[in-house]
Amino acid sequence: MNGEGNIQLNGSLDKVFSSLLDPEVLKNCIMGCKELYKQETNVYVADLSVGVAAVKGKYDATIRLTDLEPPHSYKLIVHGEGAPGFVDAEAAIHLVSVDDENTELRYTYEAAVGGKVASIGQRMLGGVAKLIIKDFFKKIKRELDKVNIAD
Repeated sequence: MNGEGNIQLNGSLDKVFSSLLDPEVLKNCIMGCKELYKQETNVYVADLSVGVAAVKGKYDATIRLTDLEPPHSYKLIVHGEGAPGFVDAEAAIHLVSVDDENTELRYTYEAAVGGKVASIGQRMLGGVAKLIIKDFFKKIKRELDKVNIAD
């Protein structure tokens, strides 16, 4: 599965970039995230509870941020394993300043799944992947809006 998209976010380039690296923001934005902690620099471990159609379960996930070029881009690599199977995903995140208070986030991603969750079918999984990704960015936008109101 692969895809791409973009979203305009309220916040300067620097503010958006730092928010995307903040463990608390990530925890609040990742669907089904019960716990997230920093394992080492730019590596996080998360407990996720996610359901896809009839296949639901817990995943232990590692989230790795690589190729950081602050405040413009980075790569997000996710590996999750659980009873329903595994998920491997990689996303390239690019930030472009629209003006002093707005940033456009552009992303591309590739994902692969295996195990029981793969039996659902690629078409349905593609739709679920898009739903999870759109939910993540919608929540990022909400988090940034809260920060901007507090400023």
